[in-house]
Amino acid sequence: MALGVKELKTRPERLASGHRACAGCTAPIVLKTALKMTDANLVGTIATGCMEVSTTIYPFNSWKIPMIHSAFENAAATISGIEAAYKKLSHDGKVKERFKFIAFAGDGGTYDIGFQALSGAMERNHDILFICYDNQAYMNTGIQRSSATPLGAETMTSRAGSAKQGKEQNRKDLTQIIVHHNVPYVAQASIHNIRDFMRKVERGLEVEGAAFINVLAPCHRGWRIKVDEGLESARMAVDSCYWPLFEVDNGTWKLNYTPKEKIPVSDWILPQGRFAHLKKPENKAILDRFQAYTDAQWAEIVKTAGGAQATG
Repeated sequence: MALGVKELKTRPERLASGHRACAGCTAPIVLKTALKMTDANLVGTIATGCMEVSTTIYPFNSWKIPMIHSAFENAAATISGIEAAYKKLSHDGKVKERFKFIAFAGDGGTYDIGFQALSGAMERNHDILFICYDNQAYMNTGIQRSSATPLGAETMTSRAGSAKQGKEQNRKDLTQIIVHHNVPYVAQASIHNIRDFMRKVERGLEVEGAAFINVLAPCHRGWRIKVDEGLESARMAVDSCYWPLFEVDNGTWKLNYTPKEKIPVSDWILPQGRFAHLKKPENKAILDRFQAYTDAQWAEIVKTAGGAQATG
């Protein structure tokens, strides 16, 4: 990695302080870090969501790059159009400067509402980096379930009560879905491991063609954890192997981290208020199903990557 954490501090801020994100929110770390990982001119789009509404409340704006607020569903389409226009202007000699193109969206604007536009942009192999800050629900609109929401999690639209016990489905594995679009670079990251995330953003901006990074960014309000527990909760998600850190660079798989001691997923989820109902003995079957899903997914990734490769 060319840029270290100390060097990162010397780069100019491209996201101004004073935005309206919640205290303890991990998503602004995603934005601030990603924007520093190149010295090229950046143009961005951001889908409707927590980071859009907290950074662009009229008449204020936290972005120090040209940033287009797209609708919930079309951040990928917007950045694709900008990138295509840039290529044409460069070809015609009307633009001499070097530009990079980056899009941000939460899981609602990536896994669900924005998936059609994202899939199209990936298939067309636009020279863009799309970053999903995955907080596992529609947090901005009141904590509704998304297809990124884990099994058993309680949200406002997957309640835990007498009829049901939270979300009944496992999450969509979007990162692997994008892998099968056969784009140059795909990675899964977690905001607690900043060095790994930095390197992946740097690589995503470096490759020619489409790149996608899915980064776990806990929301303390939606997960019902303490304000200062976001990074630790992200670490536990990775150490339970529910959220593996891996990358696929031009078809080559690499598993970036293997925990020295794999923890049960219950250690990660049960301290969270959204899973409080799973502490009841009668809900043990849901915990068992959650663990079985995690173990199967982890085993498949280790097998695909050609064996565990611990790097930190």
